[in-house]
Amino acid sequence: MDLKIKLLTGADAFLKAETVDGLRSSLRGQLIDASSESYNQARSVWNALIDRRPALIARCAGAADVIAAVNFAREHGILTAIRGGGHNVAGNSVCDDGLVIDLSGMKGIRVDPDARTVRAEPGVTLGALDRETQAFGLVVPSGVVTSTGIAGLTLGGGFGWLSRAWGLTSDNLIAADVVTADGRLLYASASENAGLFWAIRGGGGNFGVVTSFEYRCRQFGPRALAGVVFHPIDKAKEMLAFYRSYTASAPDEVTTFALLRKAPPAPFIPQEFHGAPVAAIGACYAGPPEEGMEAIRPIKAWGQPIADVLIPKPFVVHQSMFDAGQPAGGYYYWKSHYFNELSDEAIDVIVERGATIVSPMSILAIFNLGGAVARVGEQDTAYPNRMYPYLMNTNGSWADLSTTQANLAWTRETWDTLSRFATGARYVNFEAEDQVMAVYGEEKYRRLQKVKDKYDPGNLFRLNQNIKPTA
Repeated sequence: MDLKIKLLTGADAFLKAETVDGLRSSLRGQLIDASSESYNQARSVWNALIDRRPALIARCAGAADVIAAVNFAREHGILTAIRGGGHNVAGNSVCDDGLVIDLSGMKGIRVDPDARTVRAEPGVTLGALDRETQAFGLVVPSGVVTSTGIAGLTLGGGFGWLSRAWGLTSDNLIAADVVTADGRLLYASASENAGLFWAIRGGGGNFGVVTSFEYRCRQFGPRALAGVVFHPIDKAKEMLAFYRSYTASAPDEVTTFALLRKAPPAPFIPQEFHGAPVAAIGACYAGPPEEGMEAIRPIKAWGQPIADVLIPKPFVVHQSMFDAGQPAGGYYYWKSHYFNELSDEAIDVIVERGATIVSPMSILAIFNLGGAVARVGEQDTAYPNRMYPYLMNTNGSWADLSTTQANLAWTRETWDTLSRFATGARYVNFEAEDQVMAVYGEEKYRRLQKVKDKYDPGNLFRLNQNIKPTA
């Protein structure tokens, strides 16, 4: 039976059964369609707000499968999505009626403890990467939720608990194997295909399918001084003013973020605060715990906390601290702001919006960047907006589908209300909608466009914050 499929033009077409069988026989992995028993599982992504039905899912087992799938998509002009960990909030890793090139089964990791490097395939998650590297007392600076895929995180920049000390995840990328739109497998590094290497460090999945990432590791762990200190919501304004003061002179070894949310029913939080709005500061020291106590002492000493779990612990335990609030199958809608400063007026509005959070899963999180992130030149990689010290994620997250409109409204209204204090820039990995010019700005967009023209002139890789080729 012929298979209906969506083309890049937006039109529908039909593929003959023998054409589909040709792709299936060329793969070491699976080719899944709507008749497959695993179809519903294979099309599901982390954000349950995304419910799309692709015509075909090529579950790749290696680079050869990726090459075959890319060639098939290009030759037939098929709308194509690329899936790594499936954690993208916008749901760009799946499409209706097109082809999904699914990398989630490619989970190989190899640590070289002598060279302090690690190679990892695109289906690897942060949790898996941490487990392998921490066995050798090494780490790749990454994100804050262990189910996040390394591929999308790295391609968008990637920041987390160790960013101020050692930079973005993409800053620690040494090289990558990339399948480009013409089906070539290229090695991209500072000395080989350097333009492509520049673009994939922050430019998203616009330029090809990465089948292997090679990272520089840092000596760190397995124990870390890390965690969160919680305060009652009526101290939120004072806490954010303290946070502003602390981050103005904090050492680069300390990465922090402030957050407003409803207190989770965690055993370390007094029961009377469960479900109530709270304010908190999270921190991680990039060094031996005993050496970090003085640096984080002001955070622990400020105010009268209702809970303090900023203590030495295994780093992998700390990394999973926020996993329960961001589960697969939840509903998510995020928007981002960069700030030059946290003025008193901005703090007032942040606290007002934090008090109106609808869902117990939603968070207003303000990350302090700078440090090693800001020391990399603005034009050295595609990642933009390095000069801004604060990044906010207005993180709308909920478990009850019937509350979707209320949660969408809260996220949008919060973002709109805070816009007058912000720079107008966005972070690509925190955007649920296409905001490409706000992410990159016109100058960097034009430079990225030249790379797009070279490696994907037909815009095969378009389901992303899309850099459109000039043609």
